[in-house]
Amino acid sequence: MSSPEEIPFSSFIKIDRDHHDAIYLQIVYQLINAIKRGQLSEGNKLPGSRLLAQELGVHRKTIIAALDELRDQDWIETIPNIGSFIKNPENKNIARANIQLFSERYGEIPISQNYILDIPTEDAICPLHFTDGQPDYRIIKSEELARFYSGVLRRKLLKQKSLYPSSIFYEQLCNYLNSTRNFHLERKYILSSGTREIILNILTQIIVKRGDLVLVSELNYFFANMTFRQSGAHVQTIPTIDGEINLQYIREHFRKGEIRLLYLQPKFQYPNTQSLSSRQRKELLSLAQEYEFIIIEDDTDHEFSFERNQNFSLFKENKNSWVIYLGSFGRFLIPGFQSYFMIGAENLITEAKKYLNLLGNIDLYKEQALAEIISEGDIHRYRRKVQKIYKERRNLFALLLQEAFQKEIHFHIPKGGLAFWLEFNSDISLVQWAENCQKRGLYIPKFCMYQDKKRCAMRLGFAHLNEEEMRQAISIFSESYFEIKGR
Repeated sequence: MSSPEEIPFSSFIKIDRDHHDAIYLQIVYQLINAIKRGQLSEGNKLPGSRLLAQELGVHRKTIIAALDELRDQDWIETIPNIGSFIKNPENKNIARANIQLFSERYGEIPISQNYILDIPTEDAICPLHFTDGQPDYRIIKSEELARFYSGVLRRKLLKQKSLYPSSIFYEQLCNYLNSTRNFHLERKYILSSGTREIILNILTQIIVKRGDLVLVSELNYFFANMTFRQSGAHVQTIPTIDGEINLQYIREHFRKGEIRLLYLQPKFQYPNTQSLSSRQRKELLSLAQEYEFIIIEDDTDHEFSFERNQNFSLFKENKNSWVIYLGSFGRFLIPGFQSYFMIGAENLITEAKKYLNLLGNIDLYKEQALAEIISEGDIHRYRRKVQKIYKERRNLFALLLQEAFQKEIHFHIPKGGLAFWLEFNSDISLVQWAENCQKRGLYIPKFCMYQDKKRCAMRLGFAHLNEEEMRQAISIFSESYFEIKGR
């Protein structure tokens, strides 16, 4: 759902004061045309009447009259204390007709269903939503990033398509990681891709064979679990004690050579945001060498570290080749400019390139643009900006939660990452709670909820919400909780 700050209304609404139509009707007609042309999508939030009046250079009462007319014609929907949102009444009839026509013409294709890859998501159009920890892509304006990309195209730096990644990008990425994470990297030890999922999938195909034993934490990133199970691996969870992984469990239950791989996020574990202590890191590296298993260290939240002492890494502390590092670059940029990477032994990277080339996942223009964003220093400016904003939002989120729930909730303020781990003292049904929130305009994905005999908890992201949105979301969240609890 687009933010009102991202929509340039003045680019498609032009006021003609000499026209015979009243100004408010000109706004109505042009907004409807913008919806029909796809410039505005269903669910887009409109700015407040005062802001829209300022942008279009008209009186606020004119905007109010236009919004009233649009509401009467069912082109917008207004939710009290939240805002007005675009509707498209014409879409429903067209979609219904197309679905009926398609279903009459085509039957189902006989295929086998893969239940391992099912993700508990659903389509829900709500003015507000929680995530499991996503950035706010409104902070770094896309126009700034487009400047770098269009510059590459204008200069025609890349005159022909190549299967091989940009050497300039890898040089700049290595320089950036060496300076910000104290690595000592060369290009031959790193491989980049557009998503973490692609990197993890490639690693799994190379390392894990059917029947291999893969260890993960009792609470773990769901996509990683799916990827390992899809490969045919036997995935076994390691229990946690007070949120920390129980390494003694490995010594008591497994033999040397039995474990192929251990996957974890030692800095900010998903979903409970716990970190491995220095003692645990040393013990884990010793275990890997003694029991001869590989560690995948997922450190994709590193760019969102809020404390100076969070720069540790198993990969840096490792003296052998037991650790493969999975990281991210520019996660605070819009998705098309983000990059994920793996760092590992040279033979691993050489093999991984074969799989990446097969996927055709190399965007040379993006890599060249990212190289320039690093070399010109803009990446440091962007990162400082978002870290300051996210830290402020983290603190506000904690304050609002504490004020709203008092003793009903338990949490620690995370030292990094973009989500809180919330544990509730009541055995309230999280599904019912989420359904009640959705009726009020707040969507909570099912994969954010953790409820069984041992826990009643949620992982909720805070970074994608500005202050106004956050206050509204927490208000709905808490009111729904106490309503369900009081039943």
